[in-house]
Amino acid sequence: MATKRLLSGNEAIARGAWEAGVSVGCGYPGTPSTEILEALFTYDDVYCEWSVNEKVALEVGLGASLAGARALAVDLRIGRCHVADAHVRSLGMPREPGGSVPVGGVRGDDEEAVVGEPGDGER
Repeated sequence: MATKRLLSGNEAIARGAWEAGVSVGCGYPGTPSTEILEALFTYDDVYCEWSVNEKVALEVGLGASLAGARALAVDLRIGRCHVADAHVRSLGMPREPGGSVPVGGVRGDDEEAVVGEPGDGER
C-alpha cells in the first residue's frame, strides 16, 4: 500500500520534479522558493546547487538540459528580470530530450505588503 505524506507546496513541487525525472536543481536562495531546492536535495540521484544570481541558476539549468538532463531552476519573481537575457537567448536553441523547467511562478513576494519591492501591477 502506498504511504501518504502531507507536504507543503514547495515540498510538493520538489517531489513532482523528482518524480518527473529531474536530476539537476539550481537556484538563487530567497524565501519562499528556497525550500524547493532544499527539499529536492533530499532525493537520491539529484544534483543541487545554489547560484550567485538568478541568471546563473537558469543558465546552469539550461546547460544541464542541453546535455540531456532534466533540470529545475528556481528563483523569486523579482529575479525574473535578471534571467530574461539567458531565457530569451535560449529560445532559439535546438532542444534536447532533457528538458528544463524554470520555476519563476513561485511567489517570492508578499502581494499584500505595504513596503518592499514594487508590485508591478500584480495587486
